Amino acid sequence: MNEDVIMVLVFMVIVVPIVLGVGADIYKRRLAFRERELELLSKQTAEKAAQYAAQAERLEQRVRVLERIATENNSDLALQIENLREVKVN
Repeated sequence: MNEDVIMVLVFMVIVVPIVLGVGADIYKRRLAFRERELELLSKQTAEKAAQYAAQAERLEQRVRVLERIATENNSDLALQIENLREVKVN
C-alpha cells in the first residue's frame, strides 16, 4: 500500500473519532450549562412575578379602602385619610 493511503486510514480510524468524541463532550457540557442558565432565569422570573402579584394585591386593598372612604358619609373622613398615610406601603 501507498504511504499516503495508510496515513489517510490512520487519520480516519484514530484522529476523526477522537475529535468527534471531544466535540460531542464539549457540546454536552455547553447544553448542560445552557439548561442550568435557563433554570436560573425561570426561577428569577417566577420570583419577580410573585413580587409583582403581592404588590398588586396591596394596591388593590388600598384602592378598596379609598373607595369605601369615598362612598361613605362619615364626619371623620380626614382622620381616616391621615391614618392611611401612616400605613406602610411595602
